[in-house]
Amino acid sequence: MIADMIKLKSSQPIGIFDSGIGGLTVAKTVIELLPHENVIYFGDTAHFPYGDKSSSAIQEYTKHVVDKLLDCGCKVILIACNSASAAAYDFLKQHIDDRAYLINIIDPILQSIAKTHAHKKIGLIGTRQTIGSNVYGQKLRALNSDIQLQSLATPLLVSAIETMLHNKKVINEIVKEYLSNDILSDIDALILGCTHYPAIEKEIIEFYEGQTEIINPSHAAAAHIKQLLTEKNLLNPNGHGLEHVYVSDYMDSFANVIRLFFDKEIAIEY
Repeated sequence: MIADMIKLKSSQPIGIFDSGIGGLTVAKTVIELLPHENVIYFGDTAHFPYGDKSSSAIQEYTKHVVDKLLDCGCKVILIACNSASAAAYDFLKQHIDDRAYLINIIDPILQSIAKTHAHKKIGLIGTRQTIGSNVYGQKLRALNSDIQLQSLATPLLVSAIETMLHNKKVINEIVKEYLSNDILSDIDALILGCTHYPAIEKEIIEFYEGQTEIINPSHAAAAHIKQLLTEKNLLNPNGHGLEHVYVSDYMDSFANVIRLFFDKEIAIEY
């Protein structure tokens, strides 16, 4: 991508998308770090969850989402979904070409921990798509990292978070069942490899009794966006945070989560 070819303005919004409500945890982090940016969020709820879909299906779904965000004039598009980052990033980068900057949720955190967690044993939990792709392991090797990565697919967590977040007993039992797996024994840190998982970060911390570092990739992604916009002189001094929310199929849970996360009403369009 040639920076001079990209005719972008600082006033253009940041686009963030995911298959469901999970990416709102990333949007919240981005807005906290960049409160003067305008943010557009797209939840592809008609195809939720991406984690059990094929790579070709995810590529097709996300192409339509990205086209919508490009139509909205986004200067940066963040793939907030780990499954989509694993299955569709290269495809979408070619599709977008020089019309906007594209960032995935995986690269920023791996670049960070490759520097800060050398010689460590790191656990990773995520969807079947994310874990099955081995994208985290491949990218760590490309960074010449000596981190020992221990990966575990935790497919029940996403649906539990979407439908039973209020039922702490059920959530705690599922967390205990997964995190007790021998694959994750004696880890120094745990990467939350799905944007839904920060919603139960408290329960995960309690399981480890505060003895294991919990890594939320959304912080690294937000920092990466800030660095990119600073370098390209595209920081917006006059934005107002979450501006629009689009979904491909209406869900009441979206309005509730937006109200909880952002303490205001945002009209949901679909």
